[in-house]
Amino acid sequence: MNHQEKQVRRVGVIGLGAMGMGVAQSLLRAGFEVQVCDVRPEAVRKAVDAGAQAAASPAELGMAEALLIYVVNAQQTEEVLFGAAGAAARLAPGAIVIGCATVSPEYAEALGARLNGMGLQYIDAPVSGGAAKAASGEMSVMASGAPETFARCGALFEAICSKLYRLGDKAGQGSKVKMINQLLAGVHIAAAAEAMALGLRAGCDADALYEVISNSAGSSWMFQNRVPHILAGDYTPLSAVNIFVKDLGIVLDYAKKSIFPLPLSAAAHQMFMQASAAGHGGEDDSAVVKIFPGIELPVPKPARQAA
Repeated sequence: MNHQEKQVRRVGVIGLGAMGMGVAQSLLRAGFEVQVCDVRPEAVRKAVDAGAQAAASPAELGMAEALLIYVVNAQQTEEVLFGAAGAAARLAPGAIVIGCATVSPEYAEALGARLNGMGLQYIDAPVSGGAAKAASGEMSVMASGAPETFARCGALFEAICSKLYRLGDKAGQGSKVKMINQLLAGVHIAAAAEAMALGLRAGCDADALYEVISNSAGSSWMFQNRVPHILAGDYTPLSAVNIFVKDLGIVLDYAKKSIFPLPLSAAAHQMFMQASAAGHGGEDDSAVVKIFPGIELPVPKPARQAA
């Protein structure tokens, strides 16, 4: 990465969930000056204990040279940037906003234009990898933005990710690639749940079924990662059912505008919608398995480590 440009060192992180907390910790380990903001006081305290400074609202992050936003969706992104206590109006000219939420490509493009109009720079940078890779600084980042903006963020990205994919000079390209990733992720989780449900209904030993499939051609990364949650009967949300209600909704909305058929995405979306409607929206996305009738799911075992 190009380090000839003056590198940002003062960084704000808004949103200290599974990904944002790990990013804040990775930045602190790399020697950055980090301010954090989250609606949950306990999350802020955890980051402060690791060496961060607390901000009571996004508006207090105005001294940041780069602002990383790890919230859930476009609505929360809008609120933390442009709400009553939003950060955008307080940032110095030339400051960089790095949007990491999964949003529609259209929103990412419009946000980039809006921030540019305020004299700010923007990198469209959704992420993948889960809480464990965020904590170890080994996420994948799918990013697009101006080359001169990336040039100032070389050290920052080296601290938080092992793979930085530069996908173009304009906002929206990163979100398009993340959208396709989420299409596959959602379909794979739904397929894994359907397969395990049929296996349980057929009387297969659940642990043996998982072991065999994990080492056979039918496996997927999501099968290997999510089915253990089902086997443990532990639906503590690392990524919730409602995330895929949202993300597959983004996929289908985008395709609808293009009159492009996505039959598997539509079926998976309906499965997550059914799980959410049944009251499982806040549970781990593997809880989509609960929509299948007549199966006996494993009961909870000792809590798993976050992964």
